Amino acid sequence: MRPEERLMKYVSYETTSHEDSGTHPSSEKELVLARALVEEMKELGVSNVYLSEQGYVYGYLPASAGCEEEPVIGLIAHMDTSDAVSGADIRPRVIHYTGGDIPLSDTVVTKASVFTGLERYVGHDLIVTDGTTLLGADDKAGVSEIMTLCERLLQNPAIRHGKIAVCFTPDEEIGEGVDFFDTERFGAQFAYTVDGGTLGEYEYENFNAASAKFTIHGVSVHPGSSKNKMKNAVLVATELISMFPPAETPSHTEGYEGFYHVNGISGSEDEAKISMIIRDHDREKFEARKQFAERLVAYLNDVYGEGTIELALRDSYYNMKEMVLPYPEVLTRIVKAFAACGIEAKATPIRGGTDGARLSYMGLPCPNLSTGGENFHGVHEFASIDDMNRMVDVLQKIVEVEE
Repeated sequence: MRPEERLMKYVSYETTSHEDSGTHPSSEKELVLARALVEEMKELGVSNVYLSEQGYVYGYLPASAGCEEEPVIGLIAHMDTSDAVSGADIRPRVIHYTGGDIPLSDTVVTKASVFTGLERYVGHDLIVTDGTTLLGADDKAGVSEIMTLCERLLQNPAIRHGKIAVCFTPDEEIGEGVDFFDTERFGAQFAYTVDGGTLGEYEYENFNAASAKFTIHGVSVHPGSSKNKMKNAVLVATELISMFPPAETPSHTEGYEGFYHVNGISGSEDEAKISMIIRDHDREKFEARKQFAERLVAYLNDVYGEGTIELALRDSYYNMKEMVLPYPEVLTRIVKAFAACGIEAKATPIRGGTDGARLSYMGLPCPNLSTGGENFHGVHEFASIDDMNRMVDVLQKIVEVEE
């Protein structure tokens, strides 16, 4: 089966993860796909396939004869999809892209003037959405490519490789993708998450990340008699948001530039809540950003009364760079593999994070590889069939033992 065929099948499973569920995995629907992957891996002949209670799918390809001393290489992708846009009832379709805008429906269009970079896909067959859901290429494209590689290697024993460990994880999109990852069971010396975008890009630098939850306590009084009594929590919340630098948001930054991102607000006069993510590649700047948020809270509590605003800060993950660079072979394999497939490799900083960031701090160096998908977490998401197939070739070159 080709990777695009697998992707079309896997996106039919709704696997949206849910941050506030309190369960592991966060959605029972993730387990439905996990069980299907288990059965498919067994049918392919993958060894020691195992589904953990928390929804992690493990499997192994034994080393080729004479390659038993090669390092065990891990390949990882996540099964869940973002809740930013609906992941239910996905209706993918294939188009041959000849340039210009891509109409997804009568009212939704992927405009080339907005989604710059579309020109590189002229002549490609693309899997697109119907404009009402995300596609799920993040990261079912990665799952599809790894599964296709497994099938290829198992059907072609002449391709020599060391032992390969595979894991498909739940809940990456809510920052819990490796909470129950068993590195000892996995058994790899190093690994790669296949969870990136444009073909040829690879990443070993990512944001340091934290979540910030602000709870604003107000005083609700009938507006007709509220003078000098009401403390409107919604207005305090909007004041707090306005005090963060307006140019330091995702829509105004790129590359290594950090940001503050408000990704949720709710409330009434009595109580309001703000959720925010804080990101920066530089660790010192990252710590300074968190301290700035704390100072704003202290200032507004001084203005409106102690305890008006409560702040819960939690670090999510850190920049994997310092954990990966001591293992140059891990990166050298990437560059050589892309070159062998006629693809220019380009190291880019991740303006986010992957399972690999936390895994690297768990003793498993784990940079991230492209999948051939674009515009993740929205209705304009698509995947290039051409690039997905080339990524299977790249993965083969990464694990292949040269004669």
